[in-house]
Amino acid sequence: QVQLVESGGGLVQAGDSLRLSCAASGRTFSSYTMGWFRQAPGKEREFVAVMSWSGATIQYTNSVKGRFTISRDNAKNTVYLQMNNLKPEDTAVYYCAATLAYIELRVDEYRYWGQGTQVTVSS
Repeated sequence: QVQLVESGGGLVQAGDSLRLSCAASGRTFSSYTMGWFRQAPGKEREFVAVMSWSGATIQYTNSVKGRFTISRDNAKNTVYLQMNNLKPEDTAVYYCAATLAYIELRVDEYRYWGQGTQVTVSS
């Protein structure tokens, strides 16, 4: 069982930065691949970034490559999403999620989800 709590969202202007955090409970955090997803109003939840449990494999959706960075601190049971040069189209509720798969981009393959944190980027 893993419980996830996101934080760090907010209202920013285009070009600004935010760092999202996702704190996980449980002693097995280091065994889980961690993903970030987002859902804009009226749209389906979509993949943003994923980091394998080892940290060795990372993937991003094309629209955030070069702007977003996923990282994790297994000692703190926390995964981060550094978001730079934010754009209005990044506006969404951002979720972190955990899976035992080595690397996974599909929403349905993640078993544990946080409650989400709102990111709003104004133009």
